[in-house]
Amino acid sequence: MLGKPVAHSLSPVLHRAAFAALGLSGWTYDRFETDAGELPGFVDGLGPEWIGLSVTMPGKRAALDHATAVTPRAAAAGAANTLVRTAEGWLADCTDVEGVTGALQVAGGYRPAPGDHAVVLGSGGTAAAAVVGLAGLGVGSAQLVVRNPARAGETLEAAGRAGLSVDVLTWSEVDFAKLAHEAAVLISTVPPEAVQPHVAELSRIGSVLDVIYHPWPTPLAEAVAAHGGKLATGLDMLLHQAFGQVEHFTGRPAPRAEMRTALRAATGEVLPLPIS
Repeated sequence: MLGKPVAHSLSPVLHRAAFAALGLSGWTYDRFETDAGELPGFVDGLGPEWIGLSVTMPGKRAALDHATAVTPRAAAAGAANTLVRTAEGWLADCTDVEGVTGALQVAGGYRPAPGDHAVVLGSGGTAAAAVVGLAGLGVGSAQLVVRNPARAGETLEAAGRAGLSVDVLTWSEVDFAKLAHEAAVLISTVPPEAVQPHVAELSRIGSVLDVIYHPWPTPLAEAVAAHGGKLATGLDMLLHQAFGQVEHFTGRPAPRAEMRTALRAATGEVLPLPIS
């Protein structure tokens, strides 16, 4: 795992559990503090025993740019959270997209319907993966709600590459009740305190993914539970994106149940983390 900071990452829990379940006793997975500028040199210095890398912020763009080949979803997102060694070099993928779609469908109970409309709160790196994931699910359109529209460019570009029609709304001018009435799915990538004044309206959206999972529960999560709605979390997203990484690295189906059990144990079993 490459990133900065990276000491808090739960990815080692998931990957070590997968390696153990698959009987890969000689395999290791560790964290390395590496920023975007350091990533190319780090990758180039790896020996042949290195199979792959997970990449978190701030190195996801650098990972994409340094790869020899790029998957379509990584190209659409404009970022890579996964590098896999191949005979030709390094393949870049963005399993964050799979994390979004898996979390929404399995934990969030989302069943896409033609013409569905989505709302995405925030415009950071997770928002870019979110719009690519929504496009892959067949969502017809989305609204991106941000405090500063000038900073939404990368998410808009990702949506355009994925073929998703997106309108940008300024946070201070939004009618959240109207927004919620028109949406089938919500993805929130912003801090809990930003969402708190609007949770009564937003919790009525049929399927919600709140990527924040610490501290838990968030005000949005509490409101969704009180309303009897469907909720996916950042831990669900973390789990589902790791499945694809494990399969890239090992060439074998991810041991989903064992990975889920390990993540639940490491996080105090506060969330059910359903799997398909």
